[in-house]
Amino acid sequence: MKLPRRFAPAAFALAACLAAGGSRAQLEGSDRGVPPIDSASTFEVGGIEVDTAGKTAEEAREEGWKEAQRLGWKALWAKTNGRPASEAPNLPDGALNDMVSGIVVEQEQIGPRRYIATLGILFDRARTGELLGVGGVVRRSAPLLVIPVMLTGGTFTTFEYRNPWQQAWARFRTGNTPVDYVRPTGSGIDPLLLNQMQTQRPGRAWWRMLLDQYGAADVVIPEVHLKRLFPGGPAIGTFTARFGADNRVLGQFTLRAENSAAIPRLLDEGVRRLDELYTQALAAGLLKPDPSLIVQRPPEVDALEEQQPAAAAAQTPAAAAAAGTQPTGALTTLSIQVATPDAAAVSRAELAVSRVPGVTSAITTSLALGGTSVMRVTYAGDAARLAAALQAQGWTVGGSGSSLRLSKGGGD
Repeated sequence: MKLPRRFAPAAFALAACLAAGGSRAQLEGSDRGVPPIDSASTFEVGGIEVDTAGKTAEEAREEGWKEAQRLGWKALWAKTNGRPASEAPNLPDGALNDMVSGIVVEQEQIGPRRYIATLGILFDRARTGELLGVGGVVRRSAPLLVIPVMLTGGTFTTFEYRNPWQQAWARFRTGNTPVDYVRPTGSGIDPLLLNQMQTQRPGRAWWRMLLDQYGAADVVIPEVHLKRLFPGGPAIGTFTARFGADNRVLGQFTLRAENSAAIPRLLDEGVRRLDELYTQALAAGLLKPDPSLIVQRPPEVDALEEQQPAAAAAQTPAAAAAAGTQPTGALTTLSIQVATPDAAAVSRAELAVSRVPGVTSAITTSLALGGTSVMRVTYAGDAARLAAALQAQGWTVGGSGSSLRLSKGGGD
């Protein structure tokens, strides 16, 4: 999960001009802004149903939570390894207690001697990764800006005020999804820049500025049309997964809540189902960033003066990497050792390597959270050119030949 970086002064000036033109009401008040949950350090398994009994209500609940941990571990192991849950290793309750970092109560009913609930289990990545045999992130999308749009009562809403749809996206745990969502908090000038009218704007210039300021490559627009049959009664939500500046529809479905109290659960399920649609679109190659949204940086004057035919022929690997030159040559398989104190470090390293022109694959084959992981890289060039490209990104590169060591340098 990524958070948008600060706005440049030009963006603030432009927003101020728009506000002076009649949109100032969108910035008044303080009832907005929902910080998203940072779930990069956990695995989550939800929807676990338990029905347990005990001598007291507390004992029944404790047994229910233990049962949920066992079921959650088997479900997580099966999902990670692609095998039946019955083949998951049986772990003692003490080991599971050490691996579980939290329990989410989705719904529960507590009786004098009985406990019925639907729970979610949060597993600590550092403690669980080795037992799961996790091999790192194989594929992850480009950073995608999230603009959640809700239509209810005939009014479109995004970040103008705190609303249930924005809160549902803030609650969503992104640790298990390959889609890299950039979720704004909705504070500051977010309501002015990221409104429903912006999602209908096909022009690329404004989109380029927004995506650059929020650190994203493209945009996803999860939309819900929430219709209440009568106050306090059933509600029907029609969810639509939209993508890109052209507002392309990737899928749609409808869910129903029995009453107003069930609307938060309806929206949480809608977010989960929409994430599945975006994940399927990523697997099908439909979430590729639009090339027309890429901000083209003007070349520096000194660089233009140095681009002479003779100099280009003798260009060093470091200069080629800094200029983004596409290397040519036979494919080379390299082994890169990376210091990975946490799961986020694995993703940062894979993203840095995959950005280098000529890299066709970058897969973590041995994961050691809190230690040194090993990444296998296929590259159209030699090790020296790859090392120079990574150094240009601010990493410290050591080693020689087909084995390199990568550590965090002075920048990302």
